[in-house]
Amino acid sequence: MLDAQQAKAGQSADRSVLAELDKALGWSSKGGWPSFQMYFPIFAAAPQAQIYGAALSRHAVRSAVEDGAASQFDGPASYGLKTALPEAEQADREALQATAHCDALPSDILPGMVEAQRLRDASFARVTLQALEETGGPVLVITGNGHARTDWGMPAYLRRVAPEAQVIAVGQLVESEIAPPYDRWIMTGAFNAGKGDPCAAFSSN
Repeated sequence: MLDAQQAKAGQSADRSVLAELDKALGWSSKGGWPSFQMYFPIFAAAPQAQIYGAALSRHAVRSAVEDGAASQFDGPASYGLKTALPEAEQADREALQATAHCDALPSDILPGMVEAQRLRDASFARVTLQALEETGGPVLVITGNGHARTDWGMPAYLRRVAPEAQVIAVGQLVESEIAPPYDRWIMTGAFNAGKGDPCAAFSSN
């Protein structure tokens, strides 16, 4: 994920050369994950596209964990970050956060992790609408499945604050699911096939 400064640097870089674009973005030098080789084809396929960055600072994310998403959001109140989530949704989201972090997080930090996720989703939506206004669209957002969920991810914020916008959320699934929370989805198979259980390092400690 790029922040605004990285996006500005990448805008003027040669997108046909992986090493040059990687250097301009500071992807590898700043510990970007995963390898830039995965993302490079996206940039190369759209050499004239305007690049926007929506990644948040670590300070903003930490503050959201401690003080709530609304404390760090610079968008309007219509995004609803000051409104508590329904109890069932809060529980579901905390459970997903626990699973996503290999059940290695203390339970008392899970509500804060949900707040950080809410902040990211709302911020992604805000920057998406900025891009739509400035370019006229279409706008393509590259993000993870959790942020692309139509029920509570970035698309939900877009539909909340800009119901007139046409939004299509595409998920990438490893295994078949019943009614996945996306408008469309692609079956990809396991990204880390043959590399073992990524949570094994946690369970062995």
